[in-house]
Amino acid sequence: MAVGVMDIEGGGASLPGKTTFQVVMCSIIAAVGGLMFGYDIGISGGVTSMDTFLLDFFPHVYEKKHRVHENNYCKFDDQLLQLFTSSLYLAGIFASFAASFLCRRFGRKPIIMSASIFFLLGAILNYFARDLGMLIGGRILLGFGIGFGNQTVPLFISEIAPPRIRGGLNIAFQLLITIGILAASFVNYLTSTMKNGWRYSLGGAAVPALILLIGSFFIHETPASLIERGKDEEGKKVLRKIRGIDNIELEFNEIKRATEISNKVKTPFKELFTKSENRPPLVCGTLLQFFQQFTGINVVMFYAPVLFQTGEW
Repeated sequence: MAVGVMDIEGGGASLPGKTTFQVVMCSIIAAVGGLMFGYDIGISGGVTSMDTFLLDFFPHVYEKKHRVHENNYCKFDDQLLQLFTSSLYLAGIFASFAASFLCRRFGRKPIIMSASIFFLLGAILNYFARDLGMLIGGRILLGFGIGFGNQTVPLFISEIAPPRIRGGLNIAFQLLITIGILAASFVNYLTSTMKNGWRYSLGGAAVPALILLIGSFFIHETPASLIERGKDEEGKKVLRKIRGIDNIELEFNEIKRATEISNKVKTPFKELFTKSENRPPLVCGTLLQFFQQFTGINVVMFYAPVLFQTGEW
């Protein structure tokens, strides 16, 4: 698993350092990964409700939507149409596991860059899609981008931010997810009456991907990642730059110690489930995610336009 070096024994808040421009800039650029995720959450529901999209890829669903007199919800009951939405998230699950290993092996910055490239390629493939294979292929590439980004961006921000404002900077990722959902709704509204408007909606994902790709050339690798991979001097150099001070020995030693402890863990997933001290956070984290999904909010985010269209008025 990728290691995020957090505060050790509660001493993180006392570590010296300034809130530098480099830290804020790197955090905002990385948080654009949340904008990519949010945009794709919000865009699929609007696209699947567009008649031009259904005519191009799911004509039988279009026929049922407009001509068949039956329960409205059954009109959208199509496995391939559901695959259009779900393929992205299925790919994201597998990509997040791969990103965990790759983050540790190659660093955070290359994986963030890879996430933007996957997302950009997926958006381009979706824009030029001529058949269902291209459409699903593009969604899978988007899924790899989301999996890489969601795994790496919060870790990157946590490691580069000063402990006292770590939570504030990390919430930027979640904030940009919600902004991405809102932006997708506006884009779908504007393109819903256009000829082949679905192409512009799906292709619009290239905008945040380009922002992140260009921005990723200007961000620093995290000191924790450099130290984790044996590049101590380079880690110290970056740490001095992002903290704005020369006296970084205390934080460097904290990161070094946390890295050594982490490297001793050879089977992290096994220890997660077997060690008793890991059970409380594991149970709490699992239950939080379960009940978040159990509320049904994802159905609203993914399919709100379809739900409005199928309502009985």
